[in-house]
Amino acid sequence: MSTARITIIFAAVCLTVLTQWAWAEEKNVTMKDKQGKESMRNLPDSYWKSKLDPEVYNVTRCSLTERPFTGKYWNHHESGTYVCSNCKMPLFDSKDKFDSGTGWPSFSQAETNAVDTRLDKSVGMVRDEIICRHCGAHLGHVFRDGPVPTGKRYCVNSASLNFEKKK
Repeated sequence: MSTARITIIFAAVCLTVLTQWAWAEEKNVTMKDKQGKESMRNLPDSYWKSKLDPEVYNVTRCSLTERPFTGKYWNHHESGTYVCSNCKMPLFDSKDKFDSGTGWPSFSQAETNAVDTRLDKSVGMVRDEIICRHCGAHLGHVFRDGPVPTGKRYCVNSASLNFEKKK
């Protein structure tokens, strides 16, 4: 096969892949995960960058942390559900929110199957990072110094949350 022919085939394959990716971006579709289920975890970074406010993007996609006592929900007391700011999946119920004195919204537990944890060894510390199970957004960290009965403190960035008031 000639070099020119290989180049043309390669260009055609690249164009096909880029066209499919652009269509998925435009239609706001989810992609399939390894088990064939719909998942927003596999969407490209460019999708999130185009859809999210820069602060929300930096916190949820780059794992940055907002300064304490600055987020919109650290001192928020209405009844309702806190949902992921990226994908709108329910994460925490207001009944599980408590004042930890840290300056970030804190919860004693997450909604069932709402978050995953992974080991975070950044900034010279070893912690359990919490991420949205549906879209993979960085939420914050979970610590083992919370109130009974769970003993957990889900310390969450306000930028990773939206609030839906109880009706």
